[in-house]
Amino acid sequence: MGTVVDDAASVEFHDFFERHYAELARLAHLLTGESDAADDLAADALLALWHRWDRVRAADHPVAYARGVVANLARSRIRSAVRERRRITLFWSQRDDKTENPDIPGMVDVQEALRRLPFRKRACVVLRHAFDLSEKDTALSLGISVGTVKSQTSKGMAELQRLLGSQEAPRRMHAAVLRATGAEGRER
Repeated sequence: MGTVVDDAASVEFHDFFERHYAELARLAHLLTGESDAADDLAADALLALWHRWDRVRAADHPVAYARGVVANLARSRIRSAVRERRRITLFWSQRDDKTENPDIPGMVDVQEALRRLPFRKRACVVLRHAFDLSEKDTALSLGISVGTVKSQTSKGMAELQRLLGSQEAPRRMHAAVLRATGAEGRER
């Protein structure tokens, strides 16, 4: 893209990549619910960061910037999938046998419950509870205010508790995320 990056910047980016790639892939996985797409989204985000590395490395919070890029790419992917589903539905919905109020199993697992949340609520809940980010860091990552993080996290957790039928949703979510991402043994 015409960006000239010196050797020091290249080494710095490589170090950033090594330290944060796995975290960004986990974030992408939790936001999209697609393990196959997580690596691609993390790689796409890091490629975008590389093209703007001179600006990213000068930022106050480069990791928050990276998380924001992943969140935006995940949002775009979800929107694209929704549009595709709508097109398929319009094309194939010649019959009138739609199922309303499907019979949902008694216990909805955390990942399925997360997928049901609107993107912003899901992102706030995942960053706050799965990544243990502060409200300020979550706001920085998503480019929203701390107040929005507080309200979206609160509403998202209330919805998860409703879906999971438990007051222990935060603990169950954290444990399920650790199991799903293989981070059980790496927890601080």
